[in-house]
Amino acid sequence: MTTVAVRPARAGTPVRRGTVRRVAVTVAAALLLLLALLASLALGSRHLPVDQVWHALVSPDGGDATTVVRELRLPRTALGLVVGLALALAGVLFQAVTRNPLAEPRILGISAGASFGVVLAIAVFGVGTLAGYVWFGIAGALLAGLLVFAIANRTREGASPVTLALVGAALDAGLGAIVYALLSIDARTFEEYRFWVVGGLTGRGVGVAGQVLPFVVAGVLLAALAARGLDALALGDDVARGLGHRVALVRLAAGAGGVLLTGAAVAAAGPIAFVGLAVPHLARALVGADQRWTLLVAALLGPALLLAADVAGRLVAPPGEIPAGIITALLGAPLLAFLVHRAKTV
Repeated sequence: MTTVAVRPARAGTPVRRGTVRRVAVTVAAALLLLLALLASLALGSRHLPVDQVWHALVSPDGGDATTVVRELRLPRTALGLVVGLALALAGVLFQAVTRNPLAEPRILGISAGASFGVVLAIAVFGVGTLAGYVWFGIAGALLAGLLVFAIANRTREGASPVTLALVGAALDAGLGAIVYALLSIDARTFEEYRFWVVGGLTGRGVGVAGQVLPFVVAGVLLAALAARGLDALALGDDVARGLGHRVALVRLAAGAGGVLLTGAAVAAAGPIAFVGLAVPHLARALVGADQRWTLLVAALLGPALLLAADVAGRLVAPPGEIPAGIITALLGAPLLAFLVHRAKTV
């Protein structure tokens, strides 16, 4: 009898192919971010060649190009990098914690808390500069996040995804009502708040990115610590516990990271729409459901999208500008609709 040797399949090939694809996507996202950074420094009401941008960065000579790059465009580029990264990571964390694909930084009332802090700073304490009321925005966001988790933990279900979303929605509505009440009785507060609430990178001082950077770094570290546990949470709390994860601790770390990231981003740049909602969906569509890869790719795509929106706002109607928050809404809405359609047809 003739025996036929069967060549065994090589184990791990699909895993390796998946890893190669994810690495390729990550490299492409990094290149896209690099291109967005360069465009942010070079393009505007006055376009600058790449060599002039490089010369202004490495060997400033005090000329017009140096002034444009270092004093006008570099601060807003740095802020766009920090804020875009923070919003995208916060969106990934909130969608994972609440198991809600429509979750974004507003879902836990964090944006409303930051808005309340800013309005309180302007109306009650008379703070008239962004560098001054950014701290109030961060404090408001942190207090809102703590309040949501404290209330949710006292319910019968505890800090479950549904409870967190419901408490966050209630807090968002309540704080929003207080904010609009204060704005309706104080014209000066409304004028200051109007500049901030549109959402954008223009008009922010050179130190704003540095002010919020420590909070963003802390949020990134918490996101990294919670990433592996978030994959288990997607399978359900009981399965996650069976796999050895401390569900409450994972949810707390992810929630705290999202609160820090959202508070810092919203306080610095205002409530910019769709970055925290659309970018996580795009990242998952590219690299799959592994939260570690999703967080990494989102951290690259978030600032790339925000900086691209900021550049587009400068180029649409020069010498005027359209705030980046408006552009992200215009770009994010069709992008999200496309991703939802693609998910239903795949």
